[in-house]
Amino acid sequence: MLGSHVGSISGPTSMKSISAVNGMPTFETTASGLSGTLAGAEVTSFATYNATMRADGAFYGECPNAGVIMTADGVATFRATGIGHPTAEGGFVFKGVAYFETNAASLASLNGKAVVYDWDVSPDGTAQWELWEKA
Repeated sequence: MLGSHVGSISGPTSMKSISAVNGMPTFETTASGLSGTLAGAEVTSFATYNATMRADGAFYGECPNAGVIMTADGVATFRATGIGHPTAEGGFVFKGVAYFETNAASLASLNGKAVVYDWDVSPDGTAQWELWEKA
């Protein structure tokens, strides 16, 4: 069951094909300078993640502690995993879980929590990241 909505972050992404993993297509996505709110604070987000196609056509994505959230009173790092697929329009959609670690007071409520998310990327590369605290 989803808990309270804790964030909404959006902005540009870029994707490139990288070396296949176990013979399956793999893409690297960079999301730099996304902005929005997280735990009530205005934030800027930077992250790079890889997504590898599985045999069933879905993609497994992972951001291995390579995400950074900046806010007025400090920073947070995050790791995330998700499962997704291309959309009919040419974008991507992922659903997954993220874990944040911070010493910033404004984001401290996220420490030790599983935060579930929807990550929607439109065909033009604009991403929308919606986050909920897991109840």
